Amino acid sequence: MDPVMQTEKRKGEHVDIVMHRDVETRVTNGFERVRFSHYALPELDYSKISMKSTFLGRELKAPLMITGMTGGYPDAEKINRELAAACAEEGIIFAVGSQRAMLEHRELARTYDVRQPNLFLCGNIGGYQLKNYSVKQVQSLVDGIKATALCVHLNPLQEAVQPEGDKDWTGVLQKIAELCDSLSVPVIVKEVGAGINADVAKELQKAGCSAIDVSGVGGTSWSAVEHYRHGFSGDVFRDFGIPTADALQQCANAVKIPLIASGGIRNGLEVAIAIRLGATIGGAASPFIKAQQTDGTPAVRLLIQKFKHELRTAMLLTRSKDVASLKKAKLL
Repeated sequence: MDPVMQTEKRKGEHVDIVMHRDVETRVTNGFERVRFSHYALPELDYSKISMKSTFLGRELKAPLMITGMTGGYPDAEKINRELAAACAEEGIIFAVGSQRAMLEHRELARTYDVRQPNLFLCGNIGGYQLKNYSVKQVQSLVDGIKATALCVHLNPLQEAVQPEGDKDWTGVLQKIAELCDSLSVPVIVKEVGAGINADVAKELQKAGCSAIDVSGVGGTSWSAVEHYRHGFSGDVFRDFGIPTADALQQCANAVKIPLIASGGIRNGLEVAIAIRLGATIGGAASPFIKAQQTDGTPAVRLLIQKFKHELRTAMLLTRSKDVASLKKAKLL
């Protein structure tokens, strides 16, 4: 099969499987173990509670992010543009999926062309791919979509259960350090659903990355996705990794750089819990892509607004007038 067609087929299969198959982990993200102390007398005006946040020097209307998932096949152009438009209107962060296809097949670049005024837009490249591309090439990905930051994703589990996956991960940390030293925008390093522990977080901070997305167990399992594609050990590792709440607490105790909590985040209350446990931003992908497939941009905006309502409600009930107060909210 033609390489371009292979890329398009793989990317399309990923989204189709997430949309129509059961690929959630059977292990929770761990947030159900955390409970806020409820204030029956909030002494706050709900309408005046501020969700404004600052992340990597940019102000956001709320500490939310639609994390990267797709790109590199024709249908991804519409998906990404509608998600990005919703994020721009709602003042939150949007990340495209892996831009590897932009380097290997330039004709697929349009599927990542989502720049909107005032949008905090994150590019995306695999950590493994840094072994094959120069900093100049990666910079071209950032410039090509006018990205605000670049996400470098780590997916050794997903690659290991793919028969065609990349399995030699030696030297990736050094490549990340070189990228952080030379790239024109901040570098965010993220997992894709198996979590980042304290040891890796310390190594990434030392390497110079600007933020970490812990992306733990509890949401979409890319091992399960690959199981539906190949049936090659994927189901065995469906629940492998660190639940998001545990990964977040480990990293919060280990590093000083901002943390993004993703991995099974499905509502604004979980975003509030994540912020209390040390996150700066709460992120998700699957719920928003499913909303986009249902009714495009309007449905995505409604879901973002639902997350915001739930977050603000949690802030009211914990007597948190702003995000700084939420970080200190009492827990049971």
